[in-house]
Amino acid sequence: MTSSAFETDRPDPVSYLDRLAMSDLGRSYKRRMLDALDLRAGHRVLDLGCGPGADLEQLAQVVTSTGAVIGIDHDQNMVDAARARAAGQAMVDVRHADIHDLPVPDHTVDRARTDRVLQHVTDPLTALGEIRRVLRPGGRLVMGEPDWETLAVDHPDSDLTRAYTRHVAERVVRNAGIGRQLARLATESGFTVPTVIPVTPVFRDVQVADKILGLERTTLRAVEAGYFSDQAAKAWLSHLTRGPFLAAVTFFIVVAEA
Repeated sequence: MTSSAFETDRPDPVSYLDRLAMSDLGRSYKRRMLDALDLRAGHRVLDLGCGPGADLEQLAQVVTSTGAVIGIDHDQNMVDAARARAAGQAMVDVRHADIHDLPVPDHTVDRARTDRVLQHVTDPLTALGEIRRVLRPGGRLVMGEPDWETLAVDHPDSDLTRAYTRHVAERVVRNAGIGRQLARLATESGFTVPTVIPVTPVFRDVQVADKILGLERTTLRAVEAGYFSDQAAKAWLSHLTRGPFLAAVTFFIVVAEA
């Protein structure tokens, strides 16, 4: 079933996040999130789920030495990588902590961001409540999350596409529909939500898409979970490699104000 078009070995988490951050897609949506954050010199900003710290330096440049950047992640390997990258930047502090229980005093943060984090957390509403607690009145949270139920991959057999998307939404991502839910959940947590920005990247190259979506690896998992038969999976992957290829998923950037 394997094809040279697909990446068979799963990249380690740090490499994957770095690769996405450096891609055209990553740079594009991250710039839009940064613009929406409206950072200023002197601001204290939280990067929640900071991963290996791909965005910490850029945040630090904007807030300058008069501000502060606090990166938080629950994965110690990510924290170690982020600390190594932030070494020498006195305004950057990386902490090992849980987004559901932030080690930050009430109302002491000007800005906060989450980038593809809430799709994975146990309780998004609790996490949003914690972010609301630490933001100053008038503070701003910017969230960016995909809605995996909108994932569309062109294929002559639409049943296979539906099976693939259903598997991703039901088995691969904990909170697959979080993108569309963000505005409501933020409102329920006491935020006002002035802006929702939909971003829909379109992939025309199967290998570029595979580096983000892990097409073959995800299909093999779908076979194991009973969403695809072996024969259907072979037909699905074979067509994707022959092209023309097209896939898309909607990503929501949501601005919430305390």
